[in-house]
This record gives sequence, C-alpha cells and structure tokens, in this order.
Amino acid sequence: MASLDPVNPAHAAFDRFVQAQDCKDVQRHFDELCQQLDIDRKDFQSFCSELKERLNYWRAKALWTKLDKRASHPDYQQRKACTKNKCLILGAGPCGLRTAIELSLLGARVVVLEKRETFSRNNVLHLWPFTICDLRGLGAKKFYGKFCTSSLDHISIRQLQLILLKMSLLLGVEIHTGVEFQGLLEPSGEKGWTAKVLPETHPASAYQFDVFISAGGGKFVPEGFKHKELRGKLAIGITANFVNRCTAAEAQVAEISGVARIYNQKFFQDLLTETGIDLENIVYYKDDTHYFVMTAKKMSLLKKGVIKQDFNEAEDLLAAANVDQEALRRYARDAAHFSTGGKLPELQFAQNHARQPDVAVFDFTCMQRAENASLVRERRGKKLLTALVGDCLVEPFWPLGTGIARGFLAALDTAWMVRSWGLGVPPLKLLAERESIYQVLSQTTPENTGKNYAAYSIDPKTRYQRVNLASIQSSQVQHLYIVDKSNPSSKKQNNRRSYARQDSGGSEELLKWCQKHTAGYDDVDVTDFTNSWRSGLALCALIHRFRPRLISRAQRLPDFIPASSSLADALGDLLPQHAQAQLSAKTQGESGSRKGANE
Repeated sequence: MASLDPVNPAHAAFDRFVQAQDCKDVQRHFDELCQQLDIDRKDFQSFCSELKERLNYWRAKALWTKLDKRASHPDYQQRKACTKNKCLILGAGPCGLRTAIELSLLGARVVVLEKRETFSRNNVLHLWPFTICDLRGLGAKKFYGKFCTSSLDHISIRQLQLILLKMSLLLGVEIHTGVEFQGLLEPSGEKGWTAKVLPETHPASAYQFDVFISAGGGKFVPEGFKHKELRGKLAIGITANFVNRCTAAEAQVAEISGVARIYNQKFFQDLLTETGIDLENIVYYKDDTHYFVMTAKKMSLLKKGVIKQDFNEAEDLLAAANVDQEALRRYARDAAHFSTGGKLPELQFAQNHARQPDVAVFDFTCMQRAENASLVRERRGKKLLTALVGDCLVEPFWPLGTGIARGFLAALDTAWMVRSWGLGVPPLKLLAERESIYQVLSQTTPENTGKNYAAYSIDPKTRYQRVNLASIQSSQVQHLYIVDKSNPSSKKQNNRRSYARQDSGGSEELLKWCQKHTAGYDDVDVTDFTNSWRSGLALCALIHRFRPRLISRAQRLPDFIPASSSLADALGDLLPQHAQAQLSAKTQGESGSRKGANE
C-alpha cells in the first residue's frame, strides 16, 4: 500500500504547522511553509489569495472551505471594508487573537505583540454553545481533532491559543512574540502613532497604526480608561493542574461539570469529615491536564495551614508571604483525590510557565469592569481609535464560565466598530454605538443571546436579542474623543465640542423651562428655539407670566421691544442665571450669523 505521507516539501511543512503543539514551533513551521511557497508575508493584501493558490493540497482544502465561507459574509465587504486601516493588538491571548482574525477578515493590516514566547496556561475554559459553533466555523477541528468531541464543552487556554494562532497566521496576521509593549508614542513630524517596545530595535517599533486594541489582561489598561470595582463577599478560589498521561484508566474517570454545596451537601460534608477540607463547590475537567478549580472556605484554609495568618483584607490574606505553598499543594491534591473517588492515584502536578507546580490560590471577591470600551485620541491631526477586549474590559467570573464567551462577544463588537471606522463613520457616532452595545455585555448569558449560532456575525444584532444601538447618544461620549489642545486646529474642534456639550444639556433644560411657563397661552407651542419664537407670542407669554403689568396677552413682540434690543435684554432677570447665559449665547451667535450673511 502506498504511503500517504506527503512528498511535496510545502505539504510536509503544512502538516508540521497544523500538528505543532508549541508557539515557537507553529511560527517556525509557518515560516518554512511560506519559504517553500515563495510568498512574501509582508504583502498582507495579497497574502491569503497567494497562499491558497500555491498550497494546492487536499488536507488544506477543507480548511480553505471553512475560511472562505466566513470571509464571504457581507459584513466584510469582500475583505475591503478596512483596507486602509492598520491595527496593533496588544496580547496574543484568546481574545486578542480572536479580534485579530476578525480585523484581518475586514481587510485591515493587523500586528499582534505578545511579551511571552510560549503558551503555557493549562487552565481549562468552559465554552458556551455559540463559542463552540464559532470555533468550528473557523476550522478548529482541523487543528485539534479532539475539539469538543461528544458532549465536551471545554478546552485548555493553551490549546485554544494554538488554534487561534494558526488561524491568524493563515489569514495574514503578523504575530511577534517576545516583544514587550511599553506604551503609545504620539505622532511627530510625518510619523503617525507608534508603539514603544522592547527590544527597541524590533521592527514593530516602526509600525504606524490608526487602531490600537488592548487585550493585555487586567494589568494593562491604556490611558483614558477607568475601571469600576465590584466587591462582594470573600471568595477564595484554588486552581490545580495535574499531569494527564492519557491512560485508559484516566479516560474512565468521570468529569465534574460543577458540584455546589447547596445541591450535594452530603458530598461536601463527607469531604470535610474525611480530609478537613471545606469547599463551596468544585469542578473537574479533563483536557491536556487534569484540571480542578474549587472555592475554599477561609477557616478551612487557616486550619490546614495553607493561610498562615488571618487578615481582614483579601490582598493581605492571600499575599505570597502568607501562603504556605506546600500546604496548598496538599490541600489541592487531597481535594482532587477525594472528588474523583481515588481513581487518579498518580496526582503529579503539571508545570506552569515558571516551571513550578501548577497550583494557585486567588481572590475573586473584587472584580473590575471598564467604564467605557473605547475612545478616540487625536494628535497633530492624526486620529487613533482605541478599544479594550478580554479581561481588561470585563474581568470574568470563572464559576459561570463567562470569561471566554463574553471575551469573544466583545471581540466581535470591537470588529464591528473598527468596520465603521474603516467605512468613515464619524468618531462620535461610532463611539456612541460601541458604548450602547457595551451596556448589554455584562448581562449576556447562554439563555438570553440569539439561538441561531450559525447566523452570528460581527453585526451585534445577529447575537444580542435585545440591543439598542442608539441607547447612548453622541453628546454623551464627547469626553471619549480626546483632542490635543496644543494644536490650533484641534483647539477649535475641542471648543466646538465643549460648547456642544454645554449647549446640549443646557438647551434641553432651558427648553423645558420655556415649555412649562408658556403652557396654557393661546397659539403658543414651544418646540424649539427658532420657529416657535418668530411670531413673538412665546416671548410675550413668558413676559406676561412673570411681569403681567408690563404686557397684556394681546400685545405682540414688535409693539413691546425696541428693534435694537436683544432677546436676552428683553427678558432681563426673568430667567434663571444659567438660562440667561444660554439665551445670551444663542442670540449673540444668531446675530453674528445674520450679520455675516448680510455682509
């Protein structure tokens, strides 16, 4: 029987690329593939079409079918919606890479910076149904055959990153690992927005972009974004990863999708009696590792010596110096042994990125959420759209598996905003729409999102059952458009926006005041500050309301006010102080406009 192994060097390189299980290997084999096919990766506009044309390999065709189906969606406008945009994404975590894929499908040039050189996070993520459908649609099973087989609905972070990394590379995304982002550099001379990076000589330091997306986790939040802190009752989580040797015996051990004390009190009471371990809940998933996550009670941790000394503040309680690592490993191992009925006898800890036993204790009492999801900066006439995705947008609540699901939703929402940016939608309008969509993100659950997963796209209306894209108005996001005050042209724009902010709020208040005090007068219907006042009846009504001796209901404005008088002068101190200022500003502006027109 003939061997099925490929003899074409490019086909062999493609197979190695698909099968690679390390970040460096993935990148190395992809470089080999491009060299074999003589493709210039810097030519991002034609990269994908050339790759598809030159890699005529049956194992790749099924993958092209998946990607072509996605790319043909009308939202992407044949990958031409954002051809003039250059994007920089900070962080090659699942949310950063998922965002990169969408921006590339929109036709933008996309560069991703990642400080780490390896993908080493063993923790396992619970996947909502739509995330499974989304990843399958992008060809996840072509890269990872075990992806969500049978009833499995989870995947390790490391494995998910590898899948998304491969997809991103095939779509022309540039990914630089081992590069540390140190901040944004404002435009100077002919140069636009750039990034300060280490090493300083890295080619990414010269990359100019007009879209910046932070997916760097909760520890990195760009300037201009504020976070709200949500604090609840003390909750202490423990994660532990044990080596999975993939034996037949291990395969027979049942997973624990989630056991909570209120639903199985006997289990937790037996655990406490036998081991002294007191938990609120526990989850066990089997993936690259045997992954356990549990919520432990503080008194139990103190009694077992995991926590050395009691403190009121969670930060002090779980400080590294106050945690006995050996006692923590015993605690996690005993909990895992009991919960699996002793069917995993060799509980050897897997290693984390620091080559230490992969066990951790953390506090999820306090969770953070960004007050806004986006903003625009303008310096020297060059605009930069900035957005957050992933944990730096909304920290996940791991017991509900919300992290990756809401992270993917935010990635799609952000891509929709970048699409608008590329199509020339005014900044304030797209910011208002993005913040309107952001309002519903934290309330999303598998139950209240759309059920037609195959129809999901970057268009929010395909995913959220109830979303009002105009719930926030442009006037409410003025503060998210930050302009350089030192630039004369920008000063004018800033002043106009400042006046618009005052005018929007003050005018509405003044209009209500006028409507209230002219109610009941014949032929007076105040709806604005132009047509409603031309007959003079509305003004007469106001004067009569406050100074009835000066004017009767029958008098008209021309009979009462000298031609040289202004509207504000005529009203005098009848109006509140803020209303006088608003009215004076309006009448002076209108007078100037009329004078200019006459001249």
